[in-house]
Amino acid sequence: MNIDLIRKGKGCRQFLYVLAFGFLAACSSEGARKETGTPPASGSSVPKTDSSQTAVDTTKKTVSAPVPAKDTTATPDSAAAAPAVVVKDEAASKPGAILPHKRIVAYYGNPLSKRMGILGEIAPDKMLEKLDGEVKAWQAADPATPVQPALHLIFVTAQGAPGKGGMYRLRMSDHLADTVISWAARRNAIVFLDIQIGQSTVEAELPRLEKYLKLPQVHLGIDPEFAMKNGAVPGRKIGTLDAKEINYATAFLNDLAVRYNLPPKILVVHRFTKRMVTNYKNIQLRPNVQFVMHMDGWGDRALKKNTYNTYIKREPVQYTGFKIFYYNDTKKPGSKLYTPKEVLALNPKPLYIQYQ
Repeated sequence: MNIDLIRKGKGCRQFLYVLAFGFLAACSSEGARKETGTPPASGSSVPKTDSSQTAVDTTKKTVSAPVPAKDTTATPDSAAAAPAVVVKDEAASKPGAILPHKRIVAYYGNPLSKRMGILGEIAPDKMLEKLDGEVKAWQAADPATPVQPALHLIFVTAQGAPGKGGMYRLRMSDHLADTVISWAARRNAIVFLDIQIGQSTVEAELPRLEKYLKLPQVHLGIDPEFAMKNGAVPGRKIGTLDAKEINYATAFLNDLAVRYNLPPKILVVHRFTKRMVTNYKNIQLRPNVQFVMHMDGWGDRALKKNTYNTYIKREPVQYTGFKIFYYNDTKKPGSKLYTPKEVLALNPKPLYIQYQ
């Protein structure tokens, strides 16, 4: 999910405004689209960020992609045509490893926008209280697996215009990361910093995140949807990442863990189409990194189940994730959100749960 910020200067004072620009991505009955919600009105104020953030255009684009045929059966996931998942994880036995010992329940978004997810939609106190409720629900559904709360911040956001540097991405201020990390500390929660690289590269974006990723409670997320190739513009088509690019990220995280004597790092990669991640068999597992392939699609429960089985279960890497959209998952009349019990009926059982 992206936001567009525009700088409006008067003397030495600057204010940033959220404009009506949304990328539709994740799966619906016509295509795979991600939740945007109602676009904010032009001129809605948001907190100030750093001066490196530049004006962008506000052209609204939509994208669509094929989705698997709707599953109309109520058969358990073991009936799906997919190989058994055998998790190999050298990091799991190391001190401080989170997976598979705990299930992560994360709130996703950006505090500068009410349209990118629950993390920024409501006031911090209410947001944390709501997260507490989800943590309790998941703990009740699976008492044997402790729940680890998390905040998942979109720290580099894809843009519809080149912006400064021409990379079609906007880097958030360090102050924003510090703020979210401080909120997380109030719940002993971990933090994910998520990057939507636009026409930049994983290699170019990660070094700036090192000062946060070297903290033991901070981990990484990458969204291939907004990793654009061959001059493509975010929002006009769905992006893609190859195993080589993902391997750079896992090597970067592994090196940090070794250099700073950290507990294993977690990398979450979002996915809802086959092409979003290419050559998955070549993704290299690292001794100090735990990998989550995260099902990032929205729709009714049957459609989400098919997306999970088709793009996550059939191309396993290590651990799996599952996203729940508070709004878009209920757009179809009669649709209801997946409950923790229903998600736990999936095979393999997701160990990373994200709410947007």
